[in-house]
Amino acid sequence: MSETTNASAGLTVESVQEWIVAQVAARLETTPDQVDVHKYFDEFGVDSADALVLAGELEKWLGFELETTAMWYHPTIAELAAHIVERSSLDGAP
Repeated sequence: MSETTNASAGLTVESVQEWIVAQVAARLETTPDQVDVHKYFDEFGVDSADALVLAGELEKWLGFELETTAMWYHPTIAELAAHIVERSSLDGAP
């Protein structure tokens, strides 16, 4: 479903959102245009186990680890994407 790459070099909020939307859409068996980036992850039926899997796949794509509470404190795709881009620019990740 996802490839291991080092996406962090050219991260934008839009690119991170697109990646997460594609993953959520695949899990929901729907199209990306049906995934609202402002809905809470739990509204998509993402439970804690799903969140761990999604976070792991996201980390592989990004090329760096996320804090374990990232999806808790940033509970929408839009918020999480903005956090990831901000964090990568501040930390110089990877």
